[in-house]
Amino acid sequence: MNDNIGTLFSDDLMREVKHRFHYVDHDLNDRERLFFDNAGGSFRLKTAVEQLARIDAIPDCPERIHELALYLQQVQAEGTADIRTILNARGGTVYASLTASGAMFDMVRAVAENIPGTNMVTTVLEHPSSYDAMALYAQRLGKELRVAKSNPVTGGIDVTEIVGLVDQQTSLLSVMYASNISGAKIDIEEIVRQARVIKPDLYIIVDAVQHAPHGLIDVQKTLVDGINIAPYKFFGCRGSGISWLSERASHLPHHKLAGKNPNFWQLGSAAPGQFAVVTAIVDYVCWLGSQFADSTDRRTLFACGMERIALHERALLARMLNGSDAVAGLRNIDHVTVFLDHDDLTKRELILAIAFDHIGQTQAVREYEKRNVIVYERVSSSLYSKRMLDSFGIDGAVRVSPLHCNSPADIDRFLQITLEIAETFAPAAVR
Repeated sequence: MNDNIGTLFSDDLMREVKHRFHYVDHDLNDRERLFFDNAGGSFRLKTAVEQLARIDAIPDCPERIHELALYLQQVQAEGTADIRTILNARGGTVYASLTASGAMFDMVRAVAENIPGTNMVTTVLEHPSSYDAMALYAQRLGKELRVAKSNPVTGGIDVTEIVGLVDQQTSLLSVMYASNISGAKIDIEEIVRQARVIKPDLYIIVDAVQHAPHGLIDVQKTLVDGINIAPYKFFGCRGSGISWLSERASHLPHHKLAGKNPNFWQLGSAAPGQFAVVTAIVDYVCWLGSQFADSTDRRTLFACGMERIALHERALLARMLNGSDAVAGLRNIDHVTVFLDHDDLTKRELILAIAFDHIGQTQAVREYEKRNVIVYERVSSSLYSKRMLDSFGIDGAVRVSPLHCNSPADIDRFLQITLEIAETFAPAAVR
């Protein structure tokens, strides 16, 4: 097995995987469609949608002691355990909020307001929820905000660039797991290791929203103090953000009801249906893992499933870049540029930023839509894109983000459509 080009699912498994998701091949109106905007949303597992509806329809309050109330408590307990399965988290506190962005602001605030230091460190590639939270509390508390630069070759952030900004006066380091523009993975484990050599008690928070659907997370290896994911980008449903805080971080002063335990972070009544969604996600990934591993341990199966997702997606990425016998890859289509095209695919996730020579990003996205392909333009006028694009010296890009439930045939169809768009808009003299 060549790790750099990944390993595709078998045809039989590919069919079964597709069957478990809504709208992979057709949209709501039963029109054929390629949905390649999973970095902005995500395909939904049928079981996740079903479980959310089933549990959310129950009128009972889970804070009672009758039969159905106790059942809802069990649903929440199982979902909480499965959040720990996803993260390999022990101890600490699970925090379910309305959004992952809201949780990020909460975690940053708790550390920034309560941990001494003269500076806070983050990176230029952060999602606004983490970058703006860091900027807000650095300004409010009179701390220096240090921002690590991106690497325009790899599309990521070098470990040395981040660690070089950390010193004894750093109160908080906040860094994302993977870029949602370039797909570059950030080496969190090595960053944590080196940063804690400089300051052993440094608080570290990680935004894993982009990474979670594509690769394994293990907070036993990356000993961070806070990490968040978003179920709606992880085959689940909108309506919740999920975070985990280390034991010491969970005890920092934070908004809570006075009568609750010091490390309790949730405000208001829980939504058991959202926890049922998490269990449906973990059930699915464990089922996938069981196709390759013989185990009864839930974390082992989950880890195997995520590793196989990563390998399949890497194979799709290699095919998208290099093509196949049937169609040219993006690297070989005239009038198409692949930005941040780093060769080591083990350090990338299934996201690409591309551009056409003769049409702009917004027009290109509309041309794809005319051909029943959904992608997204990242442009410098967007608050979700400008800082990151500027760091790469790019005005804009078409972001392409399939998911593991896409097949090689889906990739080939996308490439054929890309070639058609490129040829359509190329000047007559060069066609």
